[in-house]
Amino acid sequence: MAALNAKGSLVAGVLAAIGASVCCVVPLVLLALGIGGAWVGNLTAFEPYRPLFIGLTLLFLGLGFRKLYLVPQVCAPGTVCADPQTAKRQRLTFWSVAILLLGLLAVPWFGPLFY
Repeated sequence: MAALNAKGSLVAGVLAAIGASVCCVVPLVLLALGIGGAWVGNLTAFEPYRPLFIGLTLLFLGLGFRKLYLVPQVCAPGTVCADPQTAKRQRLTFWSVAILLLGLLAVPWFGPLFY
């Protein structure tokens, strides 16, 4: 159950980060693919909601960190969560996703360097 909550926090964090960076990442990707037009400017409509999405991203990352590091898991012997390799994989996944999410959140600051 604790692994599911940590996984849910990561998924929610990913979705919130995508929401926070959609105003900047999508136009950058479309321009890199050679797709352009006046309608690309309409993708900035999510810009006012960016602080909310950033807050949600950081909240869900914090919840995932809490589940993996601060709250001890209670597992019955012989279950999947009792295996130390499972915890190691969960933590590796968490840090991989966290780095990706922080990169997505940083795109608006570094995006102008690319176009």
